[in-house]
Amino acid sequence: MDERTRAEHPAFKSVDDGSLNRESWKVFQIMAEFVEGYERLAKIKPSVSIFGSARALPSHPYYQLAEEIALALSEAGFSVVSGGGPGIMEAVNKGAYGGKSPSIGLNIMLPCEQLENEYQDISLHFRHFFSRKVMFVKYASAYVVLPGGFGTLDELAEILTLVQTERTQKIPIILVNRKFWSGLLSWFEQTLVAEGTISAEDFELFEVLDEPQEVVDAIFRHYEQRGFEPSAEEREKLLEL
Repeated sequence: MDERTRAEHPAFKSVDDGSLNRESWKVFQIMAEFVEGYERLAKIKPSVSIFGSARALPSHPYYQLAEEIALALSEAGFSVVSGGGPGIMEAVNKGAYGGKSPSIGLNIMLPCEQLENEYQDISLHFRHFFSRKVMFVKYASAYVVLPGGFGTLDELAEILTLVQTERTQKIPIILVNRKFWSGLLSWFEQTLVAEGTISAEDFELFEVLDEPQEVVDAIFRHYEQRGFEPSAEEREKLLEL
């Protein structure tokens, strides 16, 4: 396509000044989300971010498992962070709400599925996925990932990438329910490792567990020699998130 044709094509209409001004002002909205997140979450450590399907009903075993894990973590002294919505997110907040540590919801405004659950001691609201994702990582001592869909996989890929590339501190990443994750892990090994797109050593970035107490024990085991506070080097990494 030559330059004249490109200029005349309706798909290449120029952006008007009003649209540009609106885009520029979005920066302040994004800044506000980060500032509120930092101010309200800086004191919740140690905390565990937990993910899972928004579609799991209270009668589903995954919902019940999530509630048990969150309660166990809350009773063990961890603030518990979820996406604040229904399904496993609700189960997580409900379990933590019944424990002795704060239950935190990082809510996202969506046209469907995301309805804020009632079990939140601290509730933040985000318009932008990327600022919300930073908050999940920045103060997390561990990631616990239960069965879920695209959003759950997105969060899992995010933390694996950040730890693999050393953009954040190494934290426990725990996949819950071996049966659910077995197909994906087989694909990791048989395709990604075989094709050289990840290394076999990357399997050491996470572990797969089934029981609530196993999750709690794995997190404490990771920190027993070093404590929960990040080192000076790790703090620098977290500043660059």
